[in-house]
Amino acid sequence: MIDNPRSPRVRAAAKLAKRSQRAETGLFLVEGPQAVDEAVRTRPDLVREVFTTPAAEERHHGLLAQARAAGIRIDQVTDAVLEVIADTVTPQGMVAVCAMMPAGLDDVLAAGPRLVAVLEEVRDPGNAGTVIRVADAAGADAVILTGSSVDPFNPKAVRASTGSLFHLPVVVGVSLERALAGLRAAGARVLAADISGDDLLTVRSAGELDGPTAWLFGNEARGLTEQQLELADRAVIVPIYGRAESLNLATAAAVCLYESAFAQRSAAGSAP
Repeated sequence: MIDNPRSPRVRAAAKLAKRSQRAETGLFLVEGPQAVDEAVRTRPDLVREVFTTPAAEERHHGLLAQARAAGIRIDQVTDAVLEVIADTVTPQGMVAVCAMMPAGLDDVLAAGPRLVAVLEEVRDPGNAGTVIRVADAAGADAVILTGSSVDPFNPKAVRASTGSLFHLPVVVGVSLERALAGLRAAGARVLAADISGDDLLTVRSAGELDGPTAWLFGNEARGLTEQQLELADRAVIVPIYGRAESLNLATAAAVCLYESAFAQRSAAGSAP
């Protein structure tokens, strides 16, 4: 058991909370049994090691047995050591170190995507992770983070994705212009979620969500600029029927992505 919070391996893992260290090593942290389970089940080749407390190992014996069977190193640590590695205030007893797996834009485009979420200058890691989770749930083919958007391998973003980060391609480090031009060339219609746009229900009723679609979502505070909106085929607003002032980014993204998912499945003759 590792009981020294200052041991080299513990300190190396803890440093992965910093973006610079993730970029240098190509590694990131996955915290909590649920997310670790998704990593082990779907991409065991990416899992380098798992740190677990004795209590967590007892509760999740099957998960760790599967990890060992896949040749993944398991290290039992004290609660104090796990607190050093974990990013949360109240850790759940398990943290994995995984290799990054950013997807290439060309690979996504070559697959002929029908539904894609594009995040431009989204800064909150919780929002980014939640959109990845929503995109996964809605059956999207990829999520693309452009410009100066947050790192999706940020610990908070990874937690918010609850394992969906391992389920679908996530592209980083491309410009908005390149991403949208590529998506349009691949046959997708680019719709920008913006308060200046047309009503979402009107757009869906007109059949404009039936085909391949890329949804563009902007910065949480200021949305999309005029220049960014000009890169889209159409701007669309999620209508508010009650008295709420607005919807947050992740909620609006969920509505837009699911509306497209419903429309595409209905057009294909299957139930939403």
